[in-house]
Amino acid sequence: MVNSSRHTGAVSNTSGNSTSRPSGARSSGKSSSVGQASTAEQSSQRPTGGPEGNSRLTGMTAALLFVLLAGEGVTILSVQSLFTPHVVIGMILVPVVLVKMGTTIWRMASYYLGTPAYVSRGAPPLLLRLLGPLVVLLTVEVFLSGILLLFVPSSWQDLTFLAHKAGFVLWFGVMVVHVLGHLFDTTRLAPADLFRRSRAQVRGAGMRLWTLAGSLVVGALLAVVTAPSAASWLTTYGSAHGG
Repeated sequence: MVNSSRHTGAVSNTSGNSTSRPSGARSSGKSSSVGQASTAEQSSQRPTGGPEGNSRLTGMTAALLFVLLAGEGVTILSVQSLFTPHVVIGMILVPVVLVKMGTTIWRMASYYLGTPAYVSRGAPPLLLRLLGPLVVLLTVEVFLSGILLLFVPSSWQDLTFLAHKAGFVLWFGVMVVHVLGHLFDTTRLAPADLFRRSRAQVRGAGMRLWTLAGSLVVGALLAVVTAPSAASWLTTYGSAHGG
């Protein structure tokens, strides 16, 4: 009877141990999920909205860039007669592009530096991460060469113009992949701060909208300052470059 009781106790103890491990594993998994959800919720209540706020600003900026770049593309079809609008839209784009770069670089830096809220949110697909630095470099090259083209002396005109055209071709190819890769997220995030219900879910909506509006105001001021230089360039160098 004693041996049988011991044997039964051992079986009972073994059974208890075997069932407690999966239960512990499940509890650990649940705790991890709850912890990640809690981190995301807390970060969305920060004054800037945390990663979700960053994503919303990125989405709104990307949508605005799409519209402005479409207008810029129209001017390319007849750049000789639309050169001044080409420059004006380009200058409006500059601060908006800087906002977009800023939100993207902030997100990736926060992710790789191990900020919990950004780590739990995850990173974009590998292809888009690899293309990211190339998008930034080519964007800077296209805009910088275009601005310099208005001000460099005649001896630098041909080289700067070539750099601008070649950079644009490469930039356009990379941007097609970039835009298509982020199209779904952009269409989901861009209007989020414009509707009352979704706007209230993440703090900082007013700050994000004012940031975007401010970038447009700064861009408009840059356009006003640069427009006379565009007209002067067209008179001096336009025929030589087919502009």
